[in-house]
Amino acid sequence: EYLDTGKIEEFDALLTTIPRDLFDLLSIQNFGPKTAAAAFEKLGIETVNDLEKAIETGSLQTLPGMGAKKIENIRRGVQLFKSASQRISIGIAWPVVDYVIEYLKEHRGKLVQDIMPAGSVRRNRETVHDIDIIVSTTDPESVMNCFRDIPRRTRVLAAGSTKASIMLDERFQVDLRVIPHESFGAALQYFTGSKEHNVRLRELARKRGLKINEYGVYQDEHKVAGESEEDIYRILDMPFIPPELREDRGEIDAAMDDRLPDLMTIGEIKADLHIHSTYSDGQLSLADMAKLVRDRGYEYMAFCDHSASAFYANGVSVPKLSQQIKEIRSLNETYSDFEILAGSEVDIQPDGSLDLPDEILQKLDFVIASVHTAFKTDPTLRTIKAMKNPFVDLIGHPTGRLISRREGFEIDMDRILDVAAETGTALEINSFWDRLDLRDIHVRAAIDRGVKLCINTDAHHREHLPMMHLGVGTARRGWATAADVINTFNLESLKNWQKRNHA
Repeated sequence: EYLDTGKIEEFDALLTTIPRDLFDLLSIQNFGPKTAAAAFEKLGIETVNDLEKAIETGSLQTLPGMGAKKIENIRRGVQLFKSASQRISIGIAWPVVDYVIEYLKEHRGKLVQDIMPAGSVRRNRETVHDIDIIVSTTDPESVMNCFRDIPRRTRVLAAGSTKASIMLDERFQVDLRVIPHESFGAALQYFTGSKEHNVRLRELARKRGLKINEYGVYQDEHKVAGESEEDIYRILDMPFIPPELREDRGEIDAAMDDRLPDLMTIGEIKADLHIHSTYSDGQLSLADMAKLVRDRGYEYMAFCDHSASAFYANGVSVPKLSQQIKEIRSLNETYSDFEILAGSEVDIQPDGSLDLPDEILQKLDFVIASVHTAFKTDPTLRTIKAMKNPFVDLIGHPTGRLISRREGFEIDMDRILDVAAETGTALEINSFWDRLDLRDIHVRAAIDRGVKLCINTDAHHREHLPMMHLGVGTARRGWATAADVINTFNLESLKNWQKRNHA
């Protein structure tokens, strides 16, 4: 019926019997469909606000099986849901930024002198509240009019001569500020933030008899810098501080002592080592996906499809994995400048064992071990046990979080990092927009302990491959250099690093 008509009559009829807001409740962590059904049928809970009130009044605890701990977990899930709904994932924000900038360049190109995103987007924070764009132009009125009339604009929130705010798609607030060309660098620095970083800069400036604002750096009434961001930092006797570091986490002291790291760049990535294919739940064949990865300029890659116990993801059985390895070896014969590694994303079972035996793991070129189920069954001990396996190269998305709807595991990251350093196991920065796992603070903690990282897309189809830049942004926020990230290594160096080759 769906193939013939594009709908299912029975399904549409069922939808009319249930309030649509009820489906929002299914996005709340720890509030599953059975609980939602009981809450709706017995307490009339239809919305997130209804659920909050039921928690506050105590009526939720009248449902069967609703103990104090479960109610507290649901309360935390509600808080996460509300917080996520008020912010935009960086992976969703960047395409909006690109859309606005490209539109202005296309329609007012000759008038646009400089244009850049600012705020949390430029700092590559994992979520942002709104989107800031700075532009310098010879005709502010024309650029502002173009911005306010952009397609997808659903509301104009403010329309001044130097700042305008609009809503795109009734979801994204975009603020555009027009700045004179000679002040573009100062404005970019000022509006990129963070607030805490800028407060420290202004304190340093005041001690030197200087004043910093969005128009420049001033000594008395004389402007001494402002056209470029580099000038703002140079006049304070420090090198340029990359936007990702501007969180007042020691970057200013490091800059003044000439200790800033040489942050890695996306151009240094040589491989994507977490790719799925149609062997499990990927959307493309080995050959098609390999071509797309190679076309991105990488030197090598690894297919790491799910192991058998991930039945929900069409996990690969041992015979099927043997077939995949053979196909990969054959496919490699068609390339002279690119190599495909045969790997697996092996499930870490509730008891800490792996879903594949060692005799199979040692036949693979690269092994990722990940927790996908039984999240409350001591993920710390399970992960530690997996890292002690000599054939496990990488722990995939180590905290298991989904930014928009699920907190990470209750995991002891200090112990995980200590064992990763001890065993020579890398930890993944999963670039998927809703994961970014490890997060930036854990990246920095890993680097401080000498733990290696690996930035992967976890790509299941072609649209995921460009997300690599999100993981790189997270790595940069964690002060990562190329030497900290194993997929910046050439293939020979990667193999020399693998602990299986040091046994």
